[in-house]
Amino acid sequence: MKNLKKQRRIQIIALAVVALIGSTALIGYAMRDGINFFMSPTQIIAEPPAPNEVLRIGGLVVEDSIRPDTGQKFFFSVTDGGAIVPVHYVGDDIPPDLFSEGEGMVGTGSYVNGVFEATEILAKHDESYMPAEVIDALKEQGVYIDPDA
Repeated sequence: MKNLKKQRRIQIIALAVVALIGSTALIGYAMRDGINFFMSPTQIIAEPPAPNEVLRIGGLVVEDSIRPDTGQKFFFSVTDGGAIVPVHYVGDDIPPDLFSEGEGMVGTGSYVNGVFEATEILAKHDESYMPAEVIDALKEQGVYIDPDA
């Protein structure tokens, strides 16, 4: 009788472990497209990501770099003070109203043939806000100026 209880307990534990591993694998599979890594222009130049990798880039829009393309698409460059990466906006939406030269931005897309092809652009939403990742990247380069100071 004791051996049967012990065997049943082992079966239940084994089944729970298999269920836990299976659910973890399913969660990881479901999240694979929802995770975007953030990289600064310096990091992208130093270690270019694969063309099929979706990531986020952040920094300041370079002055006099916004050039129109066809339709709502356009070119511009982004910098963190250490490197400049050319960006081609290929998204379907118009860019945010607060998107402008010299301002902070974060773009989502892929780095293909030396150009970041952005499908989404996020700009600061008020005069003092900048994404934490962009602030950290600018501080690493020594070009961040605290607006509250």
